[in-house]
Amino acid sequence: MIWSHWDVAFAEGLSAAQGWAAEHGHLLPPTTAVWNGHPVGVWAKNLRTAGRRAVEIEARREAGLPVGSTAGTLTEERRDALEAIDPSWCPAWPVAWQRAYVLCRQLIEAGAPLPTAPGQTTVQGEDLGAWILAQRLGWDQLAAAQQWMLENMLDLNPADPSERPQAARTQADKWTANIQAARQFHTREGHLRVPRKHVEKVDGVPYKLGTFLDNSRRRADKLTPERRAELTALGMRW
Repeated sequence: MIWSHWDVAFAEGLSAAQGWAAEHGHLLPPTTAVWNGHPVGVWAKNLRTAGRRAVEIEARREAGLPVGSTAGTLTEERRDALEAIDPSWCPAWPVAWQRAYVLCRQLIEAGAPLPTAPGQTTVQGEDLGAWILAQRLGWDQLAAAQQWMLENMLDLNPADPSERPQAARTQADKWTANIQAARQFHTREGHLRVPRKHVEKVDGVPYKLGTFLDNSRRRADKLTPERRAELTALGMRW
């Protein structure tokens, strides 16, 4: 006799979750995950939603606020069953973050070094090197608990200023740099008749000065009067 289809569905999902977790070492599947035909990824996602809803209701109850309907919330019994599989199955932050963290912990426990750059180590489809770099660069955006986990469990620290990528230059910055190269060429050669493929180095940095001047000539009608004047003063042949 089937007294509750909901109970049967949960039991089937729980069995699939146990199998998936035994294979992968955690219960943090992506939504596309399937185990023996059961959509365990979607199943786990829906239960996390129910679990977080239960936590919110309990917090409102403790604060003396109206609770509203409790339909669809996760029961304590079911939460215990899921936590028995993986205590971190329902993190306070994105599941993808927790999954990458757990996979890094598994590497450490297996005696393997953590990757130091993107592309070095991919586990269960996760580029752990890219994930680690993103955490170190975005350290200030992480919750205090996440920072503690990275620092104390993975021995990671915020990225140094020297490790941070340089900010993309604006069009104004690029124009100024190329004009500097043009002035250097003009000072040295006495003219601005630059071959199309010429590359001018300024303090060791190469600039495709010939291409820059050719492009400026082609779009002269779109340049501001100030920019046209800068090039004209150097003997630009329009």
